[in-house]
Amino acid sequence: MSFSQEVKAEIGQNILHRCCQQAQLAAFIQLCSTLSISSGRMTLSVRIENPTTAKRIWVLLKELYGVETELSVIKKMNLKKNNIYAIKVLEKVKDILKDLSLLKEEELLQHPPALLVKKECCARAYLAGSFLATGSVNSPQKSNYHLEIVTNDEEHTQYIIRIMKRFGLPAKYIKRRNQHVAYLKQSEKISDFLRCIGAHNAVMDFENRRIQRDYKNNFVRLDNCELANEVKTLVASGKQLEDIQLIIDGGRFGMMDEKLQEVASLRLKYVDYSLMELCEMYEKEYQKEISKSGMKHRFSKIKEEAIKIRDK
Repeated sequence: MSFSQEVKAEIGQNILHRCCQQAQLAAFIQLCSTLSISSGRMTLSVRIENPTTAKRIWVLLKELYGVETELSVIKKMNLKKNNIYAIKVLEKVKDILKDLSLLKEEELLQHPPALLVKKECCARAYLAGSFLATGSVNSPQKSNYHLEIVTNDEEHTQYIIRIMKRFGLPAKYIKRRNQHVAYLKQSEKISDFLRCIGAHNAVMDFENRRIQRDYKNNFVRLDNCELANEVKTLVASGKQLEDIQLIIDGGRFGMMDEKLQEVASLRLKYVDYSLMELCEMYEKEYQKEISKSGMKHRFSKIKEEAIKIRDK
């Protein structure tokens, strides 16, 4: 299984609110479906190679609109011989498209109205759906970091880029033959994107693999002891970042003690700093002294808050 498939397998299991389900289904319909009209009857056909995405589309149609669908599997005749999953919706098509605000004068819109992704959770769900439909990301073991989402329309690509920029993701645009691509190159921003769409396990896997690859390449230049310390620092930092992001996503960051918020903010700002380096920056930014053990104690408290959220 490729790294892209691992990411899709994870986010394809995320539980969504109804508004987020609608946003994600809208992304699927716009990126991998065709609308046909015959004798006044509308038919929606979806074709996708990834089984996780196909299952997600089928489930969303069933849960949101209770429609019956035709599912067929087509075997490609090329060397890879990947399956193509075809889902055909024969009923309530017009009602579904109107509910998702995707239909105008019997034609699919290039992108949904801003209202559909106004809420942050819905914007995340739309990006997750876009990645599930036509996205890919290189394995962090490769030297060229690259994540992309492909569309057939430049306007739609620019729409996706605008949503990504809402989350501080500086996506860029390129046209590749007849395709339009939104992409990220920086490893840190790729991690942020995966975190944004709810692929938290993939984020940790991405960071761990990237750390291993980067330090393996620099092994000759680094002392073994220093290497071990650096890896330990980065792995610890990754776990702290995961806990902090979980607290933020759970809406509990502002409920923490002010001292915990201070060290959490520092960690978000200085991702690869050791505890001693964070202590130095803490004194500079807050004009208060803190020991290494004190810093470690506060991160332990943050971890406890994250555990409470996970347990719920």
